[in-house]
Amino acid sequence: MRLLKNMLTVIVIFSFQISYASDTAKIDGHPKWILQGNIYEVNVRQYTPEGTLNAFSKHLTRLKNMGVQTLWFMPINPISKVDRKGTLGSYYAVADYTAINPEYGTLNDWKEIVKKAHGMGMKVIIDWVPNHTGADHYWLNKHPDFYVKDKSGNAMMAADWADTRKLNYANAELRDTMIAQLKYWIKVSDIDGFRCDVAGDVPDDFWKRAIGELKKMKNIFMLAEGDKPELNKDGFDATYSWFDFALYKQIAKQQRKASDFDSALLRTNTLFPANSLRMFFTSNHDENSWNKADYATTPGEIHAPFAIMTQTIQRSVPLIYSGQEEPFLRAIRFFDKDTINFKNYAREKFYTTLLHLRKNNPALAANAEFKKLKVGNEDAVYAYLRQSGKNKVVVILNWSNKNETIKMNDANLLGDVYNVFEHKKEKLTAKPWAIKPWGYVVYTY
Repeated sequence: MRLLKNMLTVIVIFSFQISYASDTAKIDGHPKWILQGNIYEVNVRQYTPEGTLNAFSKHLTRLKNMGVQTLWFMPINPISKVDRKGTLGSYYAVADYTAINPEYGTLNDWKEIVKKAHGMGMKVIIDWVPNHTGADHYWLNKHPDFYVKDKSGNAMMAADWADTRKLNYANAELRDTMIAQLKYWIKVSDIDGFRCDVAGDVPDDFWKRAIGELKKMKNIFMLAEGDKPELNKDGFDATYSWFDFALYKQIAKQQRKASDFDSALLRTNTLFPANSLRMFFTSNHDENSWNKADYATTPGEIHAPFAIMTQTIQRSVPLIYSGQEEPFLRAIRFFDKDTINFKNYAREKFYTTLLHLRKNNPALAANAEFKKLKVGNEDAVYAYLRQSGKNKVVVILNWSNKNETIKMNDANLLGDVYNVFEHKKEKLTAKPWAIKPWGYVVYTY
């Protein structure tokens, strides 16, 4: 009995060491765990009728089964009441960086949801708003020099957001305080990183110091809302692929050609650091709220090729926004309660297949090899090979509203394959075949 007990102890310790090593491992300066991971953006306010952390927690098992790896929570902080927009205000008008929005629950509720997510093998990052606070943050009285002032000596709003006040990064004490409050959430709730709002408007030298200090605490993932190479150079693991998303919208309207994806890849490969990651998406809270992106850009039957590309293109850390698996195909109000109605989960099977493929096949790691393939009309069809060692994934996507002819010319890619979305083995030959409008095929070898 003692021998069995000791063996079990060794197994538990060994399992913990494997998990710990995986969490601390880095590749190209990034947490290893994100390279085959994905992000799911959580809009707590709108996710359930209750709009609370505890209510959202009931979805964790479903999301885990779907293949979600990293949960990004939109700001969990209290919202300012001064100059508030709508009935509930903007999530990004923060009143206190080290408190939980009481509408969502308590700090203990937050700790529990992080603990539960970690227990399921998921990661948790939170939204951080470093460029500005809300219009009644306590710093306005306690630390007025933390803010940029207008000619009258009043704190200026950020951009044209009347419910915000812009922070002054020329103030060294503000920088120290901001870093301390970032560290607070790692210490208190063991989160795994941050998505940083309007990151490009905050000085680069601040980010270099802040990210350096934060990564000494834990092997965290840092995501910048911004599409400029300097942010990757500052230490952010990933930046937004806004340029690519704009191309998605044009292709969806048949205003651009599939071959134009080459220019997007060239831009990333020439302007951004060689090890930089990019967050690809078909929607997010900004696009949904203001432009109805998923609805107006990639509705119904033409959603799939866009979603597949976000999950399989090189350097990608892909994003899914709350409700896309339903799909919830209208703009969600930003400043008022507007519950997402989960009922059909019509895309959940599709996303489950896609997310598990990415998780389990090293060829889809962000840093795996990429090779464009010529398989037909390049103005309509975009195809590519992802490879890592012996693992290969071929992706063929029709970006047009017409049938296209596909012919695989690479002899090394012919033979036995597995059709991922048809869930069956096939024999791939050089014989031409037709792909339907907005069609997609993904093969593994």
